[in-house]
Amino acid sequence: MKNKIRKTFSSSCIVIVRAIVLVIMSCEPFICNSKASNASAIFVSDDKSVAYFDNFIYKGNDNYYQSNPLPDKMSFYSTILPGWNSDPSICTNGQGDYFLVTSTFCYFPGVPIFHSRDLVNWKQVGYVLNRPSQLINLVGQGISGGIFAPAISYNPHNQTYYMITTNVGGGNFFVKTKNPYGSWSEPVYLRGVKGIDPSFFFDDNGKAYIVNNADPDDKPEYDGHRAIRVQEFDVENETTIDSPGKVLVNKGSHPEDNPIWIEGPHMYKINGKYFLMCAEGGTSGNHSEVIFRSDSPMGPFTAWKNNPILTQRNLDENRPDPITCAGHADLIQAKEGDWWTVFLACRPIDNKFENLGRETFMMPVKWSDDGYPYMTQGKDIIPMIQKRRDVTRASNVTFGNFEKDDDFSTKKLGMDWFTLRAPATNLYSLNEKPGYLALHCSEISAADKKTPAFICRRIQHHKFECATKMIFNSSNENDAAGLLLFKDEMHQYFLAVSKSGTKKKIELQQISSNGAKILFKQNFINNGSPIGLKVISKGTYYDFYYSTSANKWQLLCQHIDARYLSTANCGGFTGTTIGLYAIKNNTNY
Repeated sequence: MKNKIRKTFSSSCIVIVRAIVLVIMSCEPFICNSKASNASAIFVSDDKSVAYFDNFIYKGNDNYYQSNPLPDKMSFYSTILPGWNSDPSICTNGQGDYFLVTSTFCYFPGVPIFHSRDLVNWKQVGYVLNRPSQLINLVGQGISGGIFAPAISYNPHNQTYYMITTNVGGGNFFVKTKNPYGSWSEPVYLRGVKGIDPSFFFDDNGKAYIVNNADPDDKPEYDGHRAIRVQEFDVENETTIDSPGKVLVNKGSHPEDNPIWIEGPHMYKINGKYFLMCAEGGTSGNHSEVIFRSDSPMGPFTAWKNNPILTQRNLDENRPDPITCAGHADLIQAKEGDWWTVFLACRPIDNKFENLGRETFMMPVKWSDDGYPYMTQGKDIIPMIQKRRDVTRASNVTFGNFEKDDDFSTKKLGMDWFTLRAPATNLYSLNEKPGYLALHCSEISAADKKTPAFICRRIQHHKFECATKMIFNSSNENDAAGLLLFKDEMHQYFLAVSKSGTKKKIELQQISSNGAKILFKQNFINNGSPIGLKVISKGTYYDFYYSTSANKWQLLCQHIDARYLSTANCGGFTGTTIGLYAIKNNTNY
C-alpha cells in the first residue's frame, strides 16, 4: 500500500499520528483499509473536475456455487468464462497450448485472448485488438455493433495464428501473429467476404478456406433466411480466390422447416471427412448447433439426421438452475486425444432474465455410431459441473465465486478493465496521483455513441457486491462521478455524487431514452474526505449504499429492479458491465 504521509515527524506529531491510528483501527474495514483515508487532505482544495478512485472491489456470491462446491480437484464448473463472454472460438498449436477468444462488440480493447495448457485452467494473456487502428468506425455504433464472433485458428504450414472477425461498421477482416502473447498485425480487410461470422479452415494439404454467414444465391424467402458460403483463400497473397464463393448450406439443417439464422460456421477435417458445424435458430431460447459432413471442403455437405447436436430448447422451462440459449460452438481435440467443445449459453434466474449475457461454457464431445460429433440429444441437460481426467484445478481459476480487488497501484489498467469504443486514455490516468485512478469528467455521456469517461468490467455473477472509494471535490454542481451499471446507451443505473450548494448529494439515477430519472437522493456534509459507494446485487434486484468519512455504510435505496438492465428487457448481444464514471453537465444527461 502506498503511503502518502511524510515519514518525518516531530515527537509531538507522533502522538497525534498514534491517536489517528487508534481512530482508523476503530473504523469499518472498507472505509479505512485504504490509502485514501490518510490522504484526503491533499485533495480538499482541489476543485478540478476529476474523481480520484482509491480502489475497486468486486465479489461474487452466487447461490449455485455456494450450494454446489466442486467435489474434487479434477472437477470444474462448465461456465469456464462466466459473465458476458459470447461467441467463443478455440484453437491449438498441437504443442499443448490452447487459445480461446470471445466477442467484444463496441468495447475497447477488442477480443480478449485466453490461454490454457489443459482446457480447465484458463488465464487471459492479452487482447487481440489493442490498438485504435485495428478497431475503426466503432464511434457511432451502438453497443451491440462492432466486433462480432471472432474465430481463432492456427495454420501449421506457416506457424501463424489468425483471428478473423466482422466489424459491423467496417466489414470482415483478419489479423495474424507468430506470438499470440504479443502484438497482432494490422487488419487485412476481405472485400470479397460479405455477411458475418467468417472462420478460417487450414487443410492438411496446404490449402485454406473461409466459411461465413451470407445471403443465399437468390432473394431470401423469409426473415432469417441465410446461407453458409465457402471460398478458397490464398495464404501467401492474403486474398480470396473465388468471391463470393459457393453456398454450402441454404437455410439450415432442415430447409423444409424454414430454419433461421444459420451462422457461426467452423470447418474441420476429422478422420478424412470434412465437417461443417454451425449455429442455428437465433441467439435466444431456440438457439442450437448443427453439423454437416462431406468428402470435400467444397461440398456437397449432408446434414446429420439427428441434428441439432447441441440445444436446450426442448426442456422444461421450470427446471432448476436452467441453462438456455446454448449454441455457437467450436470443437477442439486435446493432446490426449479426447474432444471438447466451447459454446455460449445463458443462465437466467428462474428462466426469466439475467444480466450476465451469454457466457462461455465447455463440455465433452460424444461420437455417434455413424461418426458424427454431438453434445446433447433429446432431453439431455448441460451439466454445470464437469470433470477432466488427470487435470488438476488451480486455485486461481476463472469460474465460481471469486473476488477481485484493484488498488490502482499499477502503471496500467489490468486486463479485466475496458472502455467504450476507444482507449479513453485522455480521460483517465494512473500516474496523475500514483495509487489512484484519476477520472476526468467528460461532456460525453454513456448515452452517447462515443467514448465517455467510463472504466468498466463485466458483471460475472447474479449475486455480487461491488464497492469503490473516491475523492471528488469539484466546485461545479453539474459535475458528477460514481458507479455506473451499463447495459446499453438507454439502460443504465448511475450512483452519482455531486456538489449541492455547500453540501454534497448522492443520487441513484435511472438512465433511459427519456434521459436521467432520479430515483433516490440524499444530501450530506462532506469536507473533501473519501466517499464510499457500494452496490449489492441479490440477482433480481440491487441495493445501493454510500459512506462518508469513517462512518459505516448507509442505505440509499433498495430493491431496485435488476431486470431493467437485462437482455430480456433491453435486447442486444452484450451483458451488463459495472465501473467508474465521471461526467460534466449531469443535469443535461
